Amino acid sequence: MTRLLIFVSLGLLLTPAFAEAQASIPLMSVQPSASGGSDYSMSIQILLLMTLLTLVPAALITMTSFTRILIVLAILRQALGTAQTPSNQIILGLSLFLSLFIMAPVFEVAWTSALQPYIEETIGFSEALEAAKTPFREFMFSQTRETDLMLFADLGGYGVFASRDDVPMVVLLPSFLTSELKTAFQIGFLMFVPFLIIDLVVAAVLMSMGMMMLSPMLISLPFKLMLFVLIDGWSLIAATLVTSFAV
Repeated sequence: MTRLLIFVSLGLLLTPAFAEAQASIPLMSVQPSASGGSDYSMSIQILLLMTLLTLVPAALITMTSFTRILIVLAILRQALGTAQTPSNQIILGLSLFLSLFIMAPVFEVAWTSALQPYIEETIGFSEALEAAKTPFREFMFSQTRETDLMLFADLGGYGVFASRDDVPMVVLLPSFLTSELKTAFQIGFLMFVPFLIIDLVVAAVLMSMGMMMLSPMLISLPFKLMLFVLIDGWSLIAATLVTSFAV
């Protein structure tokens, strides 16, 4: 009990000293640098880093190939008629790793030009952010239709852009997503047609045999699975999705 009282007394005595030391160290400060820019304190840099980490899932969906791959795989499952097989977790995992494979060159450029120099403290945070955006902008421009870009430019009142560098991210991101949705549904339509033909043939045969009470989906499912396995469907779909991106 005596030792506890001694520790409490020491803590009370040292509290003003700790408070004074804490007050003397600014948590958030911005100071002008020698190069003409601004040097941010470590607290601000950590805050910005945590904010960027919370935006990683949104960036994964909106700035990579993830959207197109996920939609195509979801349409494929619907065309096969296998309900929840493969499961949502498997489709998300396959979409994620295919996206990592497709976006590997873009990630490599962003690492060598932005993240690595920033870790080595050769460039500042703002320079690293601008350098990291460049490869992603080039990727999005390569997949974005000009008509979609002009549509959102007109909706935003930006007019005609002189070059790609003048296009802001608020215009590029919705244009890229709209183009990705359009491309994904085009691929899904072409992929859906063979399975739809099998369903129609099976339904016509059952109708001609008078077996109207039997579900055509129940009969056509084995034939669709057999067709998909014979053509090595998963490899074909993965190769089609990878080659559909011009990286």
